[in-house]
Amino acid sequence: MNILVLTSTNGSYNSVRPEAEIYISLAKYGYNITIMTQEKSEYTSRFVEHGIKIIDSSYKKKFSFNLIQKIRKTIKQESIDILYATNSKSISNAVFASIGTKVKLITYRGTTGGLYRYDPASYLNALNPRVDGTICVSKAVEKHVRKQLVFSRNKNTTTIYKGHDLAWYNQKTLDLKEFGTNRDNFNIAFVANVRPHKGLIYVLQATHALADIKNIHLLLIGNEISKEPYISEIENSSMKERIHVTGFRNDAPDIISACDVLIQASTRKEGLPRVILESIAEGTPVIASANEGSMEIVEDGFNGYVVPIKNSIEIAKRVKELYGAPQILKRLSENCKDIIENKMAHKTTVKKYIDYFESLLQR
Repeated sequence: MNILVLTSTNGSYNSVRPEAEIYISLAKYGYNITIMTQEKSEYTSRFVEHGIKIIDSSYKKKFSFNLIQKIRKTIKQESIDILYATNSKSISNAVFASIGTKVKLITYRGTTGGLYRYDPASYLNALNPRVDGTICVSKAVEKHVRKQLVFSRNKNTTTIYKGHDLAWYNQKTLDLKEFGTNRDNFNIAFVANVRPHKGLIYVLQATHALADIKNIHLLLIGNEISKEPYISEIENSSMKERIHVTGFRNDAPDIISACDVLIQASTRKEGLPRVILESIAEGTPVIASANEGSMEIVEDGFNGYVVPIKNSIEIAKRVKELYGAPQILKRLSENCKDIIENKMAHKTTVKKYIDYFESLLQR
């Protein structure tokens, strides 16, 4: 089977890894993989090491004549069987490039929003008649996509979790001193490139109920945190001296590993939050808001807690519970890796990709 992947891999190594390792594992199984992506990405050397052909490409427009021509040329030269497009701009160009060819066009969907049958733009995406199938990152996403497929022939929609592997995480022990805390404190991590729906405001509001516990510290990791309304909320918090803004960090999983708990407070549009998978892979339990995608990873009372969306009181309540009951925290931590080793395992992801691709070629 010859597979052409259209994707962007110019993110950090950790953020790219769950997707990139799928293609590497497919290559290990003997499939011929060509990837049209940024040639200077952090994963390029690893791709090349495993015999994957890289064609330098970027996805800046929904319609690029040059890119369409490049995709069509590659389909013919490499005798491509499966064309897999993973973001909106690659999908729209793939639609035009695949017209008149026998290639099976597969799209990827990673969010529960943004695809609607009443939106014309969606017909340059998974709703286009040329699309043969869609891989969804979670059952919540699949449920949303299927609702939009009423007028589409693309019924080959499935859920394949973007799995992880415990071997990717070395669980370094950081002392956290560079952030103004240490491992003797009770440390809470929040990780996001912040937008309003990430729910940071509710995490900060929860600190008002936690301020009386003097060794609780909150580490805020990611971009766009040092701005309003978050700065004012931090300044107004009674524990502002124990709230530490780290900015973007390539070693976020190592920081999470050194913390006692992660809070994931998104209010909407969560397909399968990578940060939750990273956290439980590191053995750090999660307090997650009740998004459908998050609840496919976090089992309430098993490897973390699920709290109502936009509810700072419940967030604070669960933090206090874990702070006051180290035996519960230990049990949740011990249960974390079970999800990665079974339900969210990388090897399971790869097997399901193979089965899905093979089934489409038989139709």
